[in-house]
Amino acid sequence: MIKKMNFLKAVLLAWTLGLSVAPAALAEANKVPAVQQNWSFSGVFGTYDTNQLQRGFQVFKEVCAACHSANQLAFRNLSEPGGPSFPVDQVKAMAAEYFVRDPDAPDGERPATLADRWPSPYATEKEARDAEGGALPPDFSVLAKARGIKQAFPFWVFNYFTPYQEGGADYIYNLMLNFTDPPKDAEVMDGQSYNAFFGGGLAMPPPLSDGIVEYQDPNVPQTVDQYAKDVSAFMYWLSDPHLETRKQIGFRVLIFLVVFAGLMYMVKRRLWSDVAH
Repeated sequence: MIKKMNFLKAVLLAWTLGLSVAPAALAEANKVPAVQQNWSFSGVFGTYDTNQLQRGFQVFKEVCAACHSANQLAFRNLSEPGGPSFPVDQVKAMAAEYFVRDPDAPDGERPATLADRWPSPYATEKEARDAEGGALPPDFSVLAKARGIKQAFPFWVFNYFTPYQEGGADYIYNLMLNFTDPPKDAEVMDGQSYNAFFGGGLAMPPPLSDGIVEYQDPNVPQTVDQYAKDVSAFMYWLSDPHLETRKQIGFRVLIFLVVFAGLMYMVKRRLWSDVAH
């Protein structure tokens, strides 16, 4: 009798695990593979494309900032070297268009300055969830560092030599491009939009469409693909604003180590040249 009960428990456990794993396996099977992009900031000597960062900020400001915050972004960062590098006067004028909460101000708020952070679209988490149907839009500050793409063996091995670190930008780019109708076997909750790259439903509707943002440069395509590339690059800069400085320092350190190793070798030869081995 005890053996029979143990067998029934094992069957019930296996059935329960099968039900829990099946949706995940189905979602994984429906996913489309990531398409990697050739980013200007990739590789050892890669740098940010200032024009692309400015366009990406425009997409963020006009589309993404309606729901998403960027709590680590200060207005002054937009004018600093290595980033969008907007003129300081332009950033000051833009900051003055926004109001930030300040208990010392007469009305409890004042126009923003260069030192202020980018204002959140919602005052509280509850307000954000109420407006977004219960979902909390993630903060954009380090989102590109918190995401990445999966690569099959042996392709990920080459990342140790390239070195590949743009997984977050590739993830965001592919996510923006793959909103589509769900397959028949996919389960999508009410109020969600199916994303083939994510492999399931998202509380976010497709944010981009052709012509939704008007670029100043008429030679730049105003398409979903271009918008996705630009805002992905901007979000990567947002998560790693000192990338160029870090690479410059690393390159100088490597040069120093090579020269230092050469000097140590010559010192060694000098000190031990008269000693019999």
